[in-house]
Amino acid sequence: MRTFGVEEELLLVDAGTRRPLAAGEAAVAHAAQASDGADQAHTLTVELQQEQLEVVGPPCSTLAEQLAAIRTGRRIADAAAQAVGGRAVALASPVSPEPPHLVPKERLRKIREHGGLMVADQLTCGFHVHVAVGDRTEGVAVLDRIRVWLPVLLALSANSPFWYGADSGFASYRYQAWSRWPTAGPSEIFGSAEFYDRQAEAVLRSGAPLDDGMLYYDARLSARFPTVEVRVADVCLEPHHAAVLAALCRALVEAAARQWDAGVTPVQASQTQLQSWSWWASRFGVEGDLVSPSTGAPAPAASVVAELLDLVQPVLAELGEEEEVRLAVAEMVTAGSGARRQREAFERRQDPADVVDAAILASVPAAAPAATAPAATAPASGAAAADAQEQRRAG
Repeated sequence: MRTFGVEEELLLVDAGTRRPLAAGEAAVAHAAQASDGADQAHTLTVELQQEQLEVVGPPCSTLAEQLAAIRTGRRIADAAAQAVGGRAVALASPVSPEPPHLVPKERLRKIREHGGLMVADQLTCGFHVHVAVGDRTEGVAVLDRIRVWLPVLLALSANSPFWYGADSGFASYRYQAWSRWPTAGPSEIFGSAEFYDRQAEAVLRSGAPLDDGMLYYDARLSARFPTVEVRVADVCLEPHHAAVLAALCRALVEAAARQWDAGVTPVQASQTQLQSWSWWASRFGVEGDLVSPSTGAPAPAASVVAELLDLVQPVLAELGEEEEVRLAVAEMVTAGSGARRQREAFERRQDPADVVDAAILASVPAAAPAATAPAATAPASGAAAADAQEQRRAG
């Protein structure tokens, strides 16, 4: 069965104030110096802004392996953050209003000059899933068939309701901020690897993206690995939800490849249609309607998610992951994604620090996950968030 791996972008916050902390380079440098070689599977890197860390995890074969890898990666990132006075937390957008600081690398400086103000306030944390494919031909066939389901994955992951101190009204405002890039968002139906390459060359020729690393499609062929890279999702609040979303991506890629083998043609939704479907998903997450790929019309989120689960059911059953995925997805739909959890934490006292406290409890595993998993992964109650806030203030 196909291997799959994830890249998680995490927000770096001050351990005392809970405000964004511009220490990404320092955290990565400390991690490199402190490493004794015990964990060769994860890579900790900087991202666009100093207030971010990225964890690149290893290829995995099972959902259980993926969950363990995500937990380990988050602990590595948080330990590096704590070494420089911070915490690394799975929030997909900034909760408080401080402006970010660009990582001083030449390519990023050029991107900042090229993108202007759009880059200056670009502080978003995504969740990228790499799923192995046999070759580029299969990869493009997969891209053409999964594109209509990517808004559903976005809705399940939605974890960015706040934007620099304001409630955006969106479940995933990260997606709206990210969609300002000229190459971001849904892609058209490519039909072949040759057409994929011609389209990429044409876009690069325009000068809008500086290089092929800036082809920010919601899903694309990886330039570095023999994988399809699904890039549509917010970083998920809870490690288990992140692992389940990755497993859904793997199952969706496999189901799409089987459709291609069977001669099933892609759903003929236009790029413009998909932009509107993604807007729905970004706006409401799983709290309202989603657009059904089978009808092209809005339907209750639960029923559209059920369509996706029915599509991937044979794959999940073969992998022995069906029950775990269905239970976790049902929890995401009924209890709400990270966006609802963030708003609930903020509602009590209108304090952004409470949102960060609750997110740390939910998103960063404790050192002994087997003994503390329920407390580390359960949604933080108002009382738990209040306790965390008092501990923070006590220093």
